[in-house]
Amino acid sequence: MTSPLRIIEISVGDSASAWRSAGFRVDSEECTTIGTVRIRFVGDGGERGILGWLVSGVKNGAIDGLREQVSVGSKPSGASLVDHPNTASILDHLVITTPDVDRTIAEFRAAGCEPRRERQAGTGDKPMRQVFIRAGEVILEIIGPKDVPESTGASPKPASLWGLAFTVADLDVCTQLLGENCGTPHDAVQTGRKIASLRHAALGISVPTVFMST
Repeated sequence: MTSPLRIIEISVGDSASAWRSAGFRVDSEECTTIGTVRIRFVGDGGERGILGWLVSGVKNGAIDGLREQVSVGSKPSGASLVDHPNTASILDHLVITTPDVDRTIAEFRAAGCEPRRERQAGTGDKPMRQVFIRAGEVILEIIGPKDVPESTGASPKPASLWGLAFTVADLDVCTQLLGENCGTPHDAVQTGRKIASLRHAALGISVPTVFMST
């Protein structure tokens, strides 16, 4: 299924220098561009993690509470071929967590974004659901509990932008560059691909991040 949603920019509560240490080139606007998506670093003195996104193709980017970003600086125009030392080429996945998968999917459907597939994940004592939606060159990976817990009377929590998965041209080069700050590559869920986790906290990065082979 195709989706009208396209991700233009993501804002992150980290320093640009932390991401440089992970092998990303950062420009004079404190941004890095991977494929068609730009990531803006707003500093690590306030809220951390993924703070919001700037999207096109839908009327309201605040789907299920996901925060819209106010654009600042110049807007990226199409794909940008940046030579990152870690060989990152595209943002493969943007991970979205939710306490209620059905609710979040219903909101994406209302925005014209249809899921492509779903799979079961997690463990026997903590089963999870993963639902995937294509948003341009990026796949949205929506993950949450298999069963929604009974209401406690509190306001339901919104979905949140949580993690990033980058495709790299050469995973060996990437892991050698990062050394002890990157885990050992292993088989990914996607057949024929390898994945390695960045030890992001050691670098001052607040976003869970992985690198994937092509």
